[in-house]
Amino acid sequence: MTRYLKKVYIIASCALFVVLAFLIYNYTKPQLDKVTCNLALRGLVLILWGVSVMPILTEEHEEIRRAVRKFTDEEIVPVAQELDRHQKEIPREIIQKMAELGYFGLIFPPEYDGIGLDYISMAIVAEELSRGWLSVGSVMTRSIITGTLVLSHGTEEQKKKFLPGIARGEIMTAAAFTEPDSGSDTGSMKLRAIKKGNGYILNGEKTWCTFANRAHVLTVLARTDPDPNKKHRGLSMFLVEKEVGDVIKHPNISGEPIPTVGYHGMRSYSLSFDECYVPEENLIGMEENKGFYQLMATYESARLQTAARAVGLAQAAFEAALRYSKERSQFGQPICNFQAIRMKLSEMASRLQAARQLVYYACGMKDTGKRCDLEAGMAKVFSAEMVEYVTREAMQIFGGYGYSKEYPVERYWRDGRVISLFEGTSEIQHEVIARRLLEL
Repeated sequence: MTRYLKKVYIIASCALFVVLAFLIYNYTKPQLDKVTCNLALRGLVLILWGVSVMPILTEEHEEIRRAVRKFTDEEIVPVAQELDRHQKEIPREIIQKMAELGYFGLIFPPEYDGIGLDYISMAIVAEELSRGWLSVGSVMTRSIITGTLVLSHGTEEQKKKFLPGIARGEIMTAAAFTEPDSGSDTGSMKLRAIKKGNGYILNGEKTWCTFANRAHVLTVLARTDPDPNKKHRGLSMFLVEKEVGDVIKHPNISGEPIPTVGYHGMRSYSLSFDECYVPEENLIGMEENKGFYQLMATYESARLQTAARAVGLAQAAFEAALRYSKERSQFGQPICNFQAIRMKLSEMASRLQAARQLVYYACGMKDTGKRCDLEAGMAKVFSAEMVEYVTREAMQIFGGYGYSKEYPVERYWRDGRVISLFEGTSEIQHEVIARRLLEL
């Protein structure tokens, strides 16, 4: 109830501003020209509309944050630095505890063993997990992508088969969309799926398939229409089932991990599909040539979750820098007393909070059921640029120690760089944003 009372109060306040603007317009015409007043009125109406969908965190949201923060501080923070240093994978025990806490089923409906929470709750969980280690927050992303694809576009049989396991964390998934010669250019994908009997035969290459070795299901985008001129109109989405292991375990799929600068804890693979058979009931929606459109609709959820991860990572970097600035002394006083450091902290905090609110706003839009590719793109690109700035400035505040592995700030810096590259590069996000703005 408190949430709605706050909304009513804010909306009423904005309405009062509109009334005041109207009175000013009618009784001070000699002082204000009509164009200026009209613009002011339109601006206030837009503000009123924006506030009406602005998310306000409830006590339930704050309880979720406290619970996830406690889990992160107890289970993730103590081991993250050492695991990253030796490029070890996230312990299965952590993933199992995440499953027991329901983190993989947050946004999925209870009829499929999900919790049925809103997207703001999902963002809070991703944010707090990523504050401990970006990779842990990222484990959820794969489940969100596959689960959302099945929930939105799958047949009822596919939903019953896959969704409960995904929501319970018993079925782990990985996305195989990118190819060596086609990243953002989805329409140029070459991996072929040829109909044969009651299934399809997959042949081709995929790359940057993160978590592939530990996934029970690979979500694979493949070309079912051989006509290259069809581009994105000839793609279909498949669910390829496999065994879990330390390496890729499938008789017709081979792969090698890709060495990376950061984002350890999960291995990213280049995969080769060689006569890989997939039963036709694992074609999402049982419809050919719909894969691109299914994927684009799913990207809203993935980009919101990715933006939330950036916020969590930046929060960790900011907290570390703030704490260090109070502890580190130079010239007889803590470095936080120096204006140069205070300016950095102020700018870091401001950008971080702006990104967080943009993420929550975009999640609020998603929760209304409205199209939000514009808002999701804004949240993703702004958060990506923000986390690079915050982690870089955190390293600067640490000085030489920031460049050493003695402190986690260098890990934050390495991990932060990947946000602008995956789930659609920042350049692609700007293109999406501009295209949508020009449609409005």
